Amino acid sequence: MEKNELRGASEIKSGLFSHVKTDLPSGLVVFLIALPLCLGISLASGAPLFSGIIAGIVGGIVVGFVSGSKINVSGPAASVALVVLTAIQSLGSFQIVLSATIIAGIFQIILGYMRAGTIAYFFPSSMIKGILASIGLILIINQIPHAFGYRGEGLFGGMEDGFIENVFAVISNIVDYISLGATIITLVSLVIIFAWDQPFLKKYTFFRFVPSALIAVLVSIGINQLYKVYFPELALDAGHLVQLPVADGLAEFFSFFTFPDFSQITNPELYTVALSIAFIASLESLLSTEAGDKLDPYKRKTSTNRELKAQGIGNIVSGFIGGLPVTAVIVRTSANVTSGGRTPLSTITHGTLMLICVMTIPLIINMIPLASLSAVLFVVGYKLTSYALYKRMYKAGKRQFIPFIATILAVMFTDLITGIVIGGAVSAFIILRDNYRTPFFIDKEAHHEGEKVELVLSEEVTFLNKASIMLTLDHVAPNSEVVIDATRSVNIDDDVLEIIEEFRNTAAYKNIRLETIGLEKHLKKASA
Repeated sequence: MEKNELRGASEIKSGLFSHVKTDLPSGLVVFLIALPLCLGISLASGAPLFSGIIAGIVGGIVVGFVSGSKINVSGPAASVALVVLTAIQSLGSFQIVLSATIIAGIFQIILGYMRAGTIAYFFPSSMIKGILASIGLILIINQIPHAFGYRGEGLFGGMEDGFIENVFAVISNIVDYISLGATIITLVSLVIIFAWDQPFLKKYTFFRFVPSALIAVLVSIGINQLYKVYFPELALDAGHLVQLPVADGLAEFFSFFTFPDFSQITNPELYTVALSIAFIASLESLLSTEAGDKLDPYKRKTSTNRELKAQGIGNIVSGFIGGLPVTAVIVRTSANVTSGGRTPLSTITHGTLMLICVMTIPLIINMIPLASLSAVLFVVGYKLTSYALYKRMYKAGKRQFIPFIATILAVMFTDLITGIVIGGAVSAFIILRDNYRTPFFIDKEAHHEGEKVELVLSEEVTFLNKASIMLTLDHVAPNSEVVIDATRSVNIDDDVLEIIEEFRNTAAYKNIRLETIGLEKHLKKASA
């Protein structure tokens, strides 16, 4: 079995078209998932809806060609959308944000050349989960007006200057301006999405490969058409529907692309936004790349430094033609692998289909109610900040839960960057307190193929040691023997245990013999 998989891994590297039979259908599935998400994330960004489509096209075609990953799918992401929402308000226009996106792309390329691809491993998982959970909460809150058909200026603002205070004021306004037609569409869309994703339905091929978001969007179009015929008082007007520009020809289509405004190139705020985009986009891309490599049936390792450069190129291109920032997105990547995607052809196919779609059928896309997209974003936001996540983090203990909650509260009451700084400071304080009496060290020696490598873990092994342990294990030569000695360890961080488990699962591909001493009690404690 192992020999067959290894042979498959070598064959898959032979060319872009080596798995056409599975890559093309997978690209179609990813396209069907990505289209409503690209529109929804544009809506969440406060940017033109066309900008999300552009980002999806660039993420599929441009990043697909230059990325070293075989299975990653890139496009606009919910996490970066909220940075854009705030930036449009602080900088004054979306065109200026486009210039920040280009600068962010340049920062990412520089990070790639600085070999900073392991930067994500230096952030504790509790803080990362706190960032994503806070983004999920803000995403849900920001979509309430669209879900209920409320149209107003400055709905919820961003993540700064009285955000929380504005929430209650706007909710009271929604009660006065609620649209029954939009509310029904939101509720029906939510029911469809949750019902469609139930495990007992996933055993059927149709439910497994046809995305729930697409079905919700199509049903919402049908409901609004029924409104127009039978209940005109409930029908949604153009202000509550997607509004993509419609071209009479190819030349006019390309005129719809927006170009950046560099008039504030000397404004320090522009570079603050660019750093925010670069940080969040890089962090999400690296985390998605790590998760994607675990999903890859051939267990291929993606160069994180090359991935940073590819995402940087994607953001430069997207910024120059009017697109949102792009990142690698784990939802689309996992759908790609599940659907049979094995080479970059699948992600390139999804981007190409998106381009063809907006060029040929924009009138159909413009029939999609914004309420349905809000329902899709509600689900995306809930997955980031679910009740199960809070319960899991609470059970993990104070060392995990306190930084997690501190990061959420800091982001909600200040802004994203300040929240990250505060969350990081809380995490560092807890780690330094725990490490005060028990400093960490790894006993490792230079080794060659066939030799024995011994890693001795100290009393406290924290997320700060995550990168060094991962790099050490990644560079173990084939046909070697590895001994991981945890007999002295009092506490081993969940992030480190996850790395060791991943190494255990993939060691056979290099014919590496692994022996662990005193590690099982820590694994049992983590699983409990």
